[in-house]
Amino acid sequence: MANSDTQAAAAVSGAAERAADGPDSGAAPATLLLDDQLCFALYAASRAVTARYRPLLDALGLTYPQYLVMLVLWEHEAVAVKELGAALQLDYGTLTPLLKRLEANGLVRRERRPDDERSVLVTLTPEGVLLRERAAEVPPAMGDAMGLDARQTAQIRDLLRRLTANVTRG
Repeated sequence: MANSDTQAAAAVSGAAERAADGPDSGAAPATLLLDDQLCFALYAASRAVTARYRPLLDALGLTYPQYLVMLVLWEHEAVAVKELGAALQLDYGTLTPLLKRLEANGLVRRERRPDDERSVLVTLTPEGVLLRERAAEVPPAMGDAMGLDARQTAQIRDLLRRLTANVTRG
């Protein structure tokens, strides 16, 4: 495995060196260079940001996906599972285990809606409400870690929302 990792690193390094030599150097076209791929930049940024969240969320006893669920609930207090899945772009099979863990940890409650037995409503427990106070430290800490001002953060967020809308429209 280490040998294949070394070979991959050498290939990436070699591609970067060939690209630096100029267009007539036999380098791969820019469209095939790893560092020119938007998908790779998004992937790397997502991994880096999620890794920065980890210690902050560990202190709250949450994983990153659980934190996203809690953000929706802190905003809306009670949400149907179907609406929660739509808000987070998660399918039922992914969302259900998250909710079970949050429920086992005493942060949320799942109940059938009295007016529609097919629908399950997710609500915060008192412990889930209290956790919001501690979680309030997460966004400013992440803002500091990213090193972006408010304008840059809003600009990136808006571009990513537009990109997501364009790609999902597809």
